[in-house]
Amino acid sequence: MSIHEFRGRGESGIDEATEDLGAVVLGVAVEVHRVLGPGLPESVYRKAMSHELRLRGIAHVCEAVVPIVYKGELVGEGRLDILVEDRVIVELKCVECLTPVHRAQAVAYLQAKKLKIAFLINFNVAILKDGIKRVVNTF
Repeated sequence: MSIHEFRGRGESGIDEATEDLGAVVLGVAVEVHRVLGPGLPESVYRKAMSHELRLRGIAHVCEAVVPIVYKGELVGEGRLDILVEDRVIVELKCVECLTPVHRAQAVAYLQAKKLKIAFLINFNVAILKDGIKRVVNTF
């Protein structure tokens, strides 16, 4: 198994509070998908998830800036779709299917932020569970 695999709860080494927060984030995504359905732009889902997180009293930042450092030098910045309580990264997609490049983006953000868990959520599916991938940074 490589260092960045799709790993389930219990085998990831992630603390229970972060795991619980991840479960809440997934619940938020399910609620947004249930109400809006598939086929809308990514920005709509980001705003809807932000609204639902706010309704639930969960601290988060949309389009959080991530400094990208190469060999000790700042070379640019990325933007996370949603950073939840500075512990969980949420990357939203509206694509035909999630690809290894999407996973690589999540891994890069996990490494840059030194966090353990990210969720790739593709809203362009009929059943949301088919569009969710969990990515764990084992460093």
